[in-house]
Amino acid sequence: MPAATLPPDAHLPELPQREDWGIGVVGAGFIVRDCHLPAYREAGFPATAITSRTEATAREVAALRGVPKVFPTLEAMLDDPAVEVVDVAVPPAEQPGVIRRILAHPRTPRGILAQKPLALSPAEARELVDACEAAGVALQVNQNMRYDHSIRALKWLLDRGVLGEPVLATIELRAIPHWMPWARDGRSLSTYIMSIHHLDVLRYWLGDPERVLASARPDPRTKFPHADGINLTILEYANGARASCWDDVWAGPAREGAAADLGVRWRFEGTEGFAKGTIGWPSWPRRTPSTIDYSVVGDAGRWRRPRWPQAWFPDAFAGTMAGLLVALERDAAPDISGRDNLKTIALCEAVLTAAAGRGAVSFEEAVG
Repeated sequence: MPAATLPPDAHLPELPQREDWGIGVVGAGFIVRDCHLPAYREAGFPATAITSRTEATAREVAALRGVPKVFPTLEAMLDDPAVEVVDVAVPPAEQPGVIRRILAHPRTPRGILAQKPLALSPAEARELVDACEAAGVALQVNQNMRYDHSIRALKWLLDRGVLGEPVLATIELRAIPHWMPWARDGRSLSTYIMSIHHLDVLRYWLGDPERVLASARPDPRTKFPHADGINLTILEYANGARASCWDDVWAGPAREGAAADLGVRWRFEGTEGFAKGTIGWPSWPRRTPSTIDYSVVGDAGRWRRPRWPQAWFPDAFAGTMAGLLVALERDAAPDISGRDNLKTIALCEAVLTAAAGRGAVSFEEAVG
């Protein structure tokens, strides 16, 4: 049986060899100010430039986080030869246009880190992937839950067969998100904003499913029109494994006076052991590290409970950028490449289709 002990760095990303990468950031909202920039600095590759729709906001964030250069426009930032990689951190509806502007500039960067969702439709996502490949620009998608530390720790166990053959994986979210203003205008609410994290993680752990079943209903608390507030999804795999994610953004009337029971919990059962974990995000802005507990056959009923100080928000955001920078150093595809992420987009579409009452959906047909 494989050794069951997690090494002390199994939950951490591989970092680039260089520390002087020229990272230019597009956007100066909360996710840049409180996640991207602090995580990059802590990991040793701080951003060198920033631009935003509102220059005053970009200057405020730059002063707060120690970014040395502020540019009035995206094009002016791209003119700077020191900018090698662009971190796009804008709302989903705006992101495709920003990426097209980057690719249209006479001086294209070596790589782009795009937010998830890459786009709000498979056709537009594929167009962006094809355009980046044609321009020779490496495209990484910021599916940062893959870099949550408990998620990576479990992946280390799975890659080495410590838990045996997969049987059942579950992810259960009971949390009340703060929907950003741009969420009101999207064609999807939970699927493309919340469930996309969990669907991508299940692909990371188990690969691509054969069939998708889903049910959705509106969230009673969210007043603007939407169909997919609460999502229940089941994935079926060719090897017999099953996976599910229960994405409950209602989580009971906790804001209306009842007691709260919020959290993100996951569980993975294999033929030789099982693991369970938590993700500390619902407590944000309080820093709460994720956890993993696991037990294996032949270990006398022992629980193994490694712990670490890092938390998904903000530390995991260093991982997705690191994955892009390492790929550039090796002249290889990024670990969460745009091409691979098309399958996560397709999985979101399969969930929406199945939830619309069309029964089980073939994932292969969804990918097209």
